[in-house]
Amino acid sequence: MFISDLHLSVQRPDISERFRQFIESRGQGAEAIYILGDLFEAWVVDDAIGKCERGVAESLGALTRRGTPVYFLHGNRDFLLGPVYCAAAGMRLIEQPTIIDLYGVPTVLLHGDTLCTRDVSYQRYRARVTDPEWQQRMLARPAWVRRGIASMLRFASRVRNRSGDRPEMDVAPDAVEGLFRQSGVRRMIHGHTHKPDRHRHTVDGRDCERIVLGDWYEQGSVLTATRDGRLTLESLGDRSDQPGRRPG
Repeated sequence: MFISDLHLSVQRPDISERFRQFIESRGQGAEAIYILGDLFEAWVVDDAIGKCERGVAESLGALTRRGTPVYFLHGNRDFLLGPVYCAAAGMRLIEQPTIIDLYGVPTVLLHGDTLCTRDVSYQRYRARVTDPEWQQRMLARPAWVRRGIASMLRFASRVRNRSGDRPEMDVAPDAVEGLFRQSGVRRMIHGHTHKPDRHRHTVDGRDCERIVLGDWYEQGSVLTATRDGRLTLESLGDRSDQPGRRPG
């Protein structure tokens, strides 16, 4: 199973509870779970976790101890989530993009923000915060400073996203085709844009499919793959009573 963009936080215990129920029910029968970034709304570093993060680690740890592997790759909100927390949660940290064999079909996995190349300001921001030197300086600061910086970044993201779903905030077709060429696969799975759908692409005469996972603010989006080749993209339930969120 594949999930993304849960944006778990202490401010939204309802989503954390939905995730716990998902892990304790659907998660038990899964051969593996892949979390494609933004598991948390924000992450300041492994030494500053609270009740919400500990609860998630306990749920995932119990699942992995029963034999279900959980893989995690970074999103744009939790890019500082490190090996200490992954070990506590039993998660296996993987790089992105990464290619897996999904029941005989090579499939490339990523968060999806690197595909939004038309959003020049965001790509500048991403280049800065993923720079190892910037991250080392960030990690060297006291936890209270890191929390303040994370709050400012979240506020800036909310202000920026108020302008609506601008075209540049979605994936760029040339970036999608470029990754299909680079990876050589015919299937791609990602999140980030919060627009669950299945897209068909033709790249150099090859028929390719791109599957986009939705967020958990409203829909609890899950992609399930079975050994017979079936892929099911579904919502765990309607959350129309809650305000939706745009990418970021």
